[in-house]
Amino acid sequence: MLVDTHCHLTDSTMSGAQLGDVLRRAHQAGVGTIICPTADPADIPAALDIAKNHDNIFVTAGIHPEYAGADADAYLTDTVLRNPRVVGIGEIGLDYHYGAENRTAQIELFLKQIDIARRSGLPVAIHTREAEADTAQILGGDVTGVMHCYTSSWDLAKKMLDRGFFFSASGILTFKNSDEIRETFKKIPINRIVIETDGPYCAPVPHRGKKCEPFMVADTARVLADLHGIELPELDMILSENVQRLYPKITLS
Repeated sequence: MLVDTHCHLTDSTMSGAQLGDVLRRAHQAGVGTIICPTADPADIPAALDIAKNHDNIFVTAGIHPEYAGADADAYLTDTVLRNPRVVGIGEIGLDYHYGAENRTAQIELFLKQIDIARRSGLPVAIHTREAEADTAQILGGDVTGVMHCYTSSWDLAKKMLDRGFFFSASGILTFKNSDEIRETFKKIPINRIVIETDGPYCAPVPHRGKKCEPFMVADTARVLADLHGIELPELDMILSENVQRLYPKITLS
């Protein structure tokens, strides 16, 4: 079954009473395991609670650069990191899209979480937007992980491939104006790719404009299979192996 490696199940559009229907639609579309990242540090307990109650859901716990200034140590405690449902640190990174006024605070938070990942031995899920140089510099050490919802340049991809990173394709891969992104994912070796929805954002074609859910990861998978000239069942098997290498703590459904 397909794995959605990044879906914000704590979002109000999918959590609570709606979660059962979201998971049912995912199962019907052939999506098994789902990884729930955190962005707002306050969502970490909710994500852990969801994973505790569903055997096919795991968590990457982290603080998004939007929350620069947050105390990472206060949220990414040893208790959280040792939780068997926590498979990585994410999503973390840098985002200068809306201006770099808090650039220093973002970098400080990023460095702190990289240090936490290094000490815990957990892989990282990286968010980077309009911050390629700083992202590459900070990730030049001894951490591994995935470039989440990757839409950056082939130049950055080459650097991160050399450092052992994986790359996650989202619904953006299916967009009409995403030729450059598709070309990048054609160049990335298939054994270094995973897929995600980034739900509730980035719904793929033919669901543009709708809330993005895990079942839609199948649409991204079909485009990726076409790019690499393989059949969907073969891609499914490869992606599952990639997820297991990326997140060794995970047990796939």
